[in-house]
Amino acid sequence: MRRVRFAALAVASIVIAFAFVTWVALEGREVVVVHTHRADGPAHATRTWVADADGATWIEAANPDRPFLHDLADRPQLELERGGAVLRCRASIVPNPAGHRRIRDLLAARYGWADCWIGLVADTRRSVAVRLECGDA
Repeated sequence: MRRVRFAALAVASIVIAFAFVTWVALEGREVVVVHTHRADGPAHATRTWVADADGATWIEAANPDRPFLHDLADRPQLELERGGAVLRCRASIVPNPAGHRRIRDLLAARYGWADCWIGLVADTRRSVAVRLECGDA
């Protein structure tokens, strides 16, 4: 019985440590909120990582099925919550494979170990880059 308890405690500790490291990886650096609207009305608020390059802001849709990406394909206007400010932006979906390589490189450079860790738990092989041109709201 003692071994079972010890094993259960060990497994629980590993699960808690994994969850904590994943949370720190996801939330430990800058996270923005992207507000998009469907053509028929409902809004989406999506938390995501962000990078800046080439005079633009870049975000990633982890896969082409993400609802906010569909919103942007229909209606490229969005609001971006970043650093306590709300910016109005216009999105351009960057075609793959070049877009995928670009956003993966940008996020890896910016988020370092966290990007590697999340790569272990989330499949981003089909991710899509979104380039944002932003101004004040």
